[in-house]
Amino acid sequence: MMDLVLGRTYEGQNCSAARALEVVGERWSLLIMRDALFRGTTRFSDFQRSLGLASNVLAKRLDGFVENGLMEQRVHPEHPDQQEYVPTDKGRDLKPVVLALTAWGDRWAAPNGPPVTFEHEGCGGKVEAHLLCLKCGRSPDLAHVVAKPTRSRRRRS
Repeated sequence: MMDLVLGRTYEGQNCSAARALEVVGERWSLLIMRDALFRGTTRFSDFQRSLGLASNVLAKRLDGFVENGLMEQRVHPEHPDQQEYVPTDKGRDLKPVVLALTAWGDRWAAPNGPPVTFEHEGCGGKVEAHLLCLKCGRSPDLAHVVAKPTRSRRRRS
């Protein structure tokens, strides 16, 4: 796993959320992924301009994303002297995380209302993240969602 500012502080946790935080839990990480996933940002200079973060911090995050398989580094097709950082399938799987975190922020941390909305590119409809029970097909109330330990200890790559 990647060693960010937090270090490996979750080693004693048998928790997938803790493991995910080792990869994307640093304060800039999800903002970098947000820009890549929803704004199409791929170039170092564009991430830096959008986020205003120090180049050494940005370089460390992008290198960590490449190391952990969230992004792949390529030569930019229009600017062969520049690299671009493109989300992989693993990185694109963070889209619902960014949607859910943004919805929480819109409700609890955006005093002037949502600064952006997410739309279905095909029809223009609003997109939201929802929970779904895979057994009954209903969307459960959050009060009725509980965590239960599993027997499986296998790791997904």
